[in-house]
Amino acid sequence: MRLGILTSHPIQYYAPWFRALAEEIDLDVLFSCRPNATEQGEGFDTAFTWDIDLLSGYRHQFLRNVAKHPGTNRFSGCNTPEIRNIICKNQYDAFIVSGWNLRSYWQAVCACRSNNVPVLVRGDSQLAKSQFSLKRFVKRAIYPLMLKQFDGFLYVGRRNREYLTYYGVPAEKMFFAPHFVDNQRFIKQAEATRDQRSEIRDQWRIPRDAFCVLFCGKFIPKKRPLDLVKAAQLLLSSHPELKLHLLFVGSGELGPELRATCNVVFNADDPNSYRPALNSRKPRATFAGFLNQTEISRAYVAADCLVLPSDSRETWGLVVNEAMVCGLPAIVSDAIGCAPDLIDEGRTGFTFEVGNSSHLAQRLRGFVELEHRGYNFRSAMAERICGYSIKAAVNGTIDAVGAISSRLKTVRPSSQTK
Repeated sequence: MRLGILTSHPIQYYAPWFRALAEEIDLDVLFSCRPNATEQGEGFDTAFTWDIDLLSGYRHQFLRNVAKHPGTNRFSGCNTPEIRNIICKNQYDAFIVSGWNLRSYWQAVCACRSNNVPVLVRGDSQLAKSQFSLKRFVKRAIYPLMLKQFDGFLYVGRRNREYLTYYGVPAEKMFFAPHFVDNQRFIKQAEATRDQRSEIRDQWRIPRDAFCVLFCGKFIPKKRPLDLVKAAQLLLSSHPELKLHLLFVGSGELGPELRATCNVVFNADDPNSYRPALNSRKPRATFAGFLNQTEISRAYVAADCLVLPSDSRETWGLVVNEAMVCGLPAIVSDAIGCAPDLIDEGRTGFTFEVGNSSHLAQRLRGFVELEHRGYNFRSAMAERICGYSIKAAVNGTIDAVGAISSRLKTVRPSSQTK
């Protein structure tokens, strides 16, 4: 079986999938764009490159991007006309595109259709509860026609499947290839770091006996980090005796506002600064800055729970996978994509109503009480997260490609004009 995959650029979550697929089938991975450090850091407000290997272990090629303004955040930012000749030449049994939001993807879809190559798509879109009616009406008219251009769909979770069903995709065209992280790598990193929990807390000026709540990601509006601060303020106003500490990992446009609403006892941008005169109406907080892939486990080990308050534009939330693999339970908004898949209420974490800081404060209070009673979420999390693994994604992909390509061989005649 020969498979081609087109994706926008090297992504830390995709590389393990590609390597594992390459061990099972003949795989070509094509990239539409090669972002530099500045482009990679968009949204984080800091330039960086990932500190793990994203390119070894599978055959890959960077396509020539002829877009006038290259980038992965706009439809016209990836324009790679050579994909047509590559698909024609390589005689793939099937081809996968990682979405439909870039011109490159549609160039590949058109090439597959004209060469009788089955084309599948893997994405994570979900229905937005707050989407105004006109926009949804337009999508409801257009998307079913657009999605008919694909022969198969790799869905990553329940809400992604519901999204596809809403737009008319039949069940027999959908295959489960879940969102995942490199579980084994995160487990090893967490185990190697766990004995350093006290030292890490000391470095970040987190009291060893405090209940530490982690926010990890870009400080941008859709992730709603200020909701966590508001919830902490509400909780401390009603329970001033609580030793609550917020840990912010990441960076972004909301950074200055977040710092202004907290008692910042450690700031990675100025690690020698310390303000002992604390405002009792503000929660104590550590800002650890951006942590790369080999460093992020330190935050998961240092914290007592993760909070992800994002709105429905957070189509999954892979930070929740990372945290759970490292043994850290999560409180997430009911709007994010992974909520029904990863959160088993009271066993792997909790959900709260998006934008409702009072509800989040209640959930945090419940977590503190469970912590004091010695409740352990780890066995339930390990059981849940094992279904969201590299192996599960690879098996789903191979099943989908095999089923779709076999089905279409009986329907479409072989092309004589490739």
